[in-house]
Order: sequence, then structure tokens, then C-alpha cells
Amino acid sequence: MDSSPSRPVRVCVGEDDTLLRQGVVRVLADAGLEVVAEAADAAELLRITLAYRPDVAVIDIQMPPHHGDDGLKAAIELRRRIPEMGVVVLTQHDDPEYALALISDRAEGAGYLLKERVGDIHEFTEAVIRVAHGGSALDPTIVAQMIRPRRVPEELALLTDRELAVLRTMAEGKSNFGIARTLLISNAAVEKHVTSIFRKLELAAEPSGHRRVQAVLRFFTTQRS
Repeated sequence: MDSSPSRPVRVCVGEDDTLLRQGVVRVLADAGLEVVAEAADAAELLRITLAYRPDVAVIDIQMPPHHGDDGLKAAIELRRRIPEMGVVVLTQHDDPEYALALISDRAEGAGYLLKERVGDIHEFTEAVIRVAHGGSALDPTIVAQMIRPRRVPEELALLTDRELAVLRTMAEGKSNFGIARTLLISNAAVEKHVTSIFRKLELAAEPSGHRRVQAVLRFFTTQRS
């Protein structure tokens, strides 16, 4: 994927509801993204996305031909066949299992947003762009369900309540600035907590700079137990 700032982020959109699909396309286009193709059927979406190879695909879970989880299956297949491409699932299903199926063992370039998120145009387009560039974006509702106190696994038990809150907000895809704004703490405090999280989860520094993704992935995978 060519992530050069000289060209817009290229997007394929899969949604069988015509009005919603047109709305998503309009929102993305108004934000400066280039919608290169759209489809109302999961099989067609898979075909055109493999042909156009965009930076990111925005896909509904429930699509024809079977109106089940056809869109999710297409999203998972696209992540397998074009690993450098981002995939954002846009859905009304607030089921963490769907999100975990999408993420699998790789949080980079994955997004799972509830459809009401489209109502916040800035947050939605920001999430799509972030995923297109290898980041992650999880709806806060999904993240909240993943980290109920009774389900905190042993691997995360070393983290303080504040560190868990920082990790939860990090899982939503927020930057340090976004975490500070959400939790009403200073940037310096966020940096301190993030450093502590990396240390406690034994995530050593590496050239790729993917420790944040590794921490989020650790958080996701422990929720399967």
C-alpha cells in the first residue's frame, strides 16, 4: 500500500442498505478519501476489493447472499489475502466475538465500529484513516464488554486500575493525546502509564515501534480465555 501523503486514502465500501452505503460514501468523499468501488453483496465486495486493492475496506457484517455474517467472512478473507490493507467492519452487532474473529492474531489494520459511529463524522473518518495506515479502531462499547472486572485475566492482573483504563482506551485506537483527553489526565501521566504497561507486559522496544499494537493484541487475545 502506497501511504504517500500526496494522494488520498483509497476505499472500497460494502453495504447492502443503499441509503446507508451512499451516506458512508459521501462522508468519506467529503473528508478527502477516494471511494474507488462499492458493493451491496459480500461476494461482489470480495471480487472488487481484490481487483482494486485499496488502502482500506469498510464492510457491513450482515450482507447478501445469505444475510448472515457474510460481510465478516469477506473481511477476514481480505485480511488473509491482502494483509497490508486495512479493514473496518461497520455494524450494528455489539458482539465482542465478532471483533475478536476479525482481529484474530493481528490488531494492525483492523477496525470494528458500531453504525451509530457514522453519526460522529470526524471520529468515523479519523478511524478509517487510522486503520488504512496500519492502526486499529475498536468501538468503546465493544472494548467495555471485553474488560469487565470479573474477566480480567491473570496476565493483566499486574496492571493497576488506571493502567487498565489506559490500555482499554489504547485499544480503541486513541493516541496518547486522545487517551489524556478521554481520561482527563495529563500527557505526561499517560506516557508514564504506557511505559509501565509495556514493562509489566514485558514488551521490549523494537525498531518497528509496534509495542502499542502488541499491548492491544495482548489485551484482545487474553479475552478469549
